[in-house]
Amino acid sequence: MSIGLRSDVKQWTTLGLIVMMLAAVSGCGNRESAEPASPVPAQSADQVREIAKQAYVYGFPMVDSYRIQHAYFVDKSGPQYKGDWNQTHSTARVYTPDDTTVQTPNSDTPYTMLGTDLRAEPLILTVPPIEEGRYYSLQFIDAYTSNFAYVGSRTTGNGGGQYLLAGPGWKGDKPEGVDEVIRSDTDFALVIYRTQLFDPADIDNVKKIQAGYTVEPLSAYLKQSAVSAPPVDFIAPLTPDEQKTSPRFFEILSFLLKYAPVVPGEQDLRARFASIGIGPDGTFNADELSAETRDAVQAGMAQAWAELNAFKKDKLDTGQVTSAQLFGTREFLAGNYLYRMAGAVLGIYGNTAQEAIYPVVAVDSDGAPLSGAGGYTLRFAPEALPPVNSFWSLTMYKMPESLLVANPINRYLINSPMLPGLTRDPDGGITVYVQNQSPGAAKESNWLPAPEGPFQMILRLYWPKEEALNGAWAPPKAVKN
Repeated sequence: MSIGLRSDVKQWTTLGLIVMMLAAVSGCGNRESAEPASPVPAQSADQVREIAKQAYVYGFPMVDSYRIQHAYFVDKSGPQYKGDWNQTHSTARVYTPDDTTVQTPNSDTPYTMLGTDLRAEPLILTVPPIEEGRYYSLQFIDAYTSNFAYVGSRTTGNGGGQYLLAGPGWKGDKPEGVDEVIRSDTDFALVIYRTQLFDPADIDNVKKIQAGYTVEPLSAYLKQSAVSAPPVDFIAPLTPDEQKTSPRFFEILSFLLKYAPVVPGEQDLRARFASIGIGPDGTFNADELSAETRDAVQAGMAQAWAELNAFKKDKLDTGQVTSAQLFGTREFLAGNYLYRMAGAVLGIYGNTAQEAIYPVVAVDSDGAPLSGAGGYTLRFAPEALPPVNSFWSLTMYKMPESLLVANPINRYLINSPMLPGLTRDPDGGITVYVQNQSPGAAKESNWLPAPEGPFQMILRLYWPKEEALNGAWAPPKAVKN
């Protein structure tokens, strides 16, 4: 990478290059050959700490994603439960402060969720025709949280189609009538559908589109006998706070790695994890750790967070690294696991840059963290609105929870569909008033309510234009009143 990475990021990148070279020499490209090398036992507490740190950075997105999908598709008694695997589950509304499972939720587009279990056979996903001018997307996310494919306005158009989603073990051919075969590196994958809602009166149109998002097993599509896989004994997830310090984190990671075959370039890394019992056949048991080993493991977890926090302060908050560099395919991230962890912590399931970018407004124009104790303005000059092919939004989040903010006017964002109702400045620009209390009736149309305490805002640019991707356009700064 050429953006002045911290030494820890360079170490990860170097490690990734080394193991990719080894994989090329040995010809490890398929599921059968891509098994971990024989583990070498760790020799000291320092080694355990270092391996635990690396495994934590590597595994955090997987474990946090499991927490979310367990709530959505496994925990039938939980408040966030949506339904079974391999079925679409639509929410014909946008997210509100009552939605607390996912950090930095999008409140622009009603969601349809599809949790997929691909162990037995592929699925056929059908997308209906959608009128031109309405943005939609299907984001395909594997257990590593890599965005491995897209269907939608940007990539496939609004004409509809049928898509086969297969797991790593499927070796069949594309059936007649299927537009594309999409392959996941992991047995479990998540598909997030986003459908643009223009305004509250548009909700019935969104419901009709969501009803056309269907899924069926390949066997049903081919009118053949159904295929089944053994039931999975899903283990209990950790809470977000527990994930930070509990050594049981690595038990969950080991469980998840059973359904995530080793990908090319990670054989040595996975063997390193296995040396302290972390892996699909791992023996890591948090309850049986010696005091010394437990201390070393927790020290590694703490060090991972320290490195992430330093990376956020030094690189993300200063704009040297942007959200565009945190999300993408496995090949795009290229073994940069600290970036992948940062993406999961700051906004898990973020889109690939070509689909959406997320400039974060976390400090004011003087570099001070944002707080509802004061008021701010964000001004978009008349020719400097976010450049998009679809639409944009500016959303408020209370910190450190990264959740939407309850407020008296139930406004969680300001977005481009709201432009006709916003008050323009004399030159045609738009000033957004960011504060806890109303700025007064004359300015309330442009008010984005803030919490009383710390907060940040995220700009979302859906289907961004080139000037947003290449840095020619820059988001406005928050100016303290």
